[in-house]
Amino acid sequence: MATFPRHRLAAVALAAAGALLVSGCGSDTGAEDGKITLTVDVFGQFGYEQLYQEYMDANPGVKIVERGTGGNLDEYSPRLTQWLAAGKGAGDVVAIEEGLMVEYKANPDNFVNLLDHGAAELKGNFLEWKWNQGLTADGQKLIGLGTDVGGMAICYRSDLFAKAGLPTDREEVSKLWPTWDDYITVGERFKAANTGASFLDAATNTFNTIVLQTAGNAQGYHYYDTSENLVVDSNPAVKQAWDTTMKIINAGLSGKYGSWSEEWVSAFKQAKFATIACPAWMTGVIEGYAGPEAKGKWDIARVPGDGGNWGGSHLAVPAQSKHQEEAIKLAKFLTSPQGQIGAFKTKGPLPSSPQALEDPAIAEASNAYFSDAPVGKIFGEGAKTLKPVYMGPKNQAVRTEVENAVRTVELGQRNPDQGWQDAVNNAKKAAAK
Repeated sequence: MATFPRHRLAAVALAAAGALLVSGCGSDTGAEDGKITLTVDVFGQFGYEQLYQEYMDANPGVKIVERGTGGNLDEYSPRLTQWLAAGKGAGDVVAIEEGLMVEYKANPDNFVNLLDHGAAELKGNFLEWKWNQGLTADGQKLIGLGTDVGGMAICYRSDLFAKAGLPTDREEVSKLWPTWDDYITVGERFKAANTGASFLDAATNTFNTIVLQTAGNAQGYHYYDTSENLVVDSNPAVKQAWDTTMKIINAGLSGKYGSWSEEWVSAFKQAKFATIACPAWMTGVIEGYAGPEAKGKWDIARVPGDGGNWGGSHLAVPAQSKHQEEAIKLAKFLTSPQGQIGAFKTKGPLPSSPQALEDPAIAEASNAYFSDAPVGKIFGEGAKTLKPVYMGPKNQAVRTEVENAVRTVELGQRNPDQGWQDAVNNAKKAAAK
């Protein structure tokens, strides 16, 4: 999953997820009616609901309980870190977002070494770089099996484009913005049409897309270099992404809906913005938040610039699990090619398995919610050649500070130069903690 993805629920769902996290009860290590209960900790939308049922049907001695669905990564990760440090509380299977993998790999003894349990034979089931992300630096331990990769596109409201007098066909829309400067130009046209909606949701989402794309096509890293030196202020990819995002903000194109906030969720329902940076996993987020009434009003176009990858996770088994063998078996099932295909069908996360990407279920897939967009082609074709971006030891904390600085400029609290200095200074403080 992202994904990212710092995913938030609507207020009620978030409160429910939070109640589970705050309880810190950990995995249910007991047996219910003779069944072993396996707890799976996730954030966002992994799309495992049907897979769980299939697994329980095939393994009647196992009951699966998922915690954190739709939840916020910024809350999930600290809680998982606390559980791991305490030696209790974590699920039997836990999701680790790609931006946090380096941090968790620094303490590999917190997790089962999957290489000791036959995982080496599964290497061919994953894109090489995805497999390598789960390995410790010495290659001796594998703490996570890959779930998804991000891919990149722009999701847009075709009804709002029509209202603004813009093309609505996805091929024509893609031709409108070969570059990010062209995207801004289209945004200015949209703004001038006074549709009552903003052109994009939030500058932070767009910034993250641009910085990952730019870094992937250049050095292969953004906030940290591959020697784990903080390079926010010296990496041209970061400053280039910042400057482009400032152009977007200065053009008045953002709705200023804080990503993953309640206002952002409501803006989907109320059609308050026309475009959003859209990795594959975002399609499930959009469908969930915009609701069934928006089916057929959304579509998917090419991302400006050249490719990019945002998001992706791994599944790991904490050493504290009382049911390690059963948990390993479940993690292998969920991350298998067929498991990744099942998750894609349910919530849209793009597989990290070459076999899954080549399967007609992915390659020929379309999404009815997004006007029958050929999502398999849009996201899948470039997945095998995605250029991953190296994530350093405090990536999430640094990213949060940089995006907070973007947000202050977006809200008019700081000018671009002041915001940039905040980004650099606060990133250094976060990295030093």
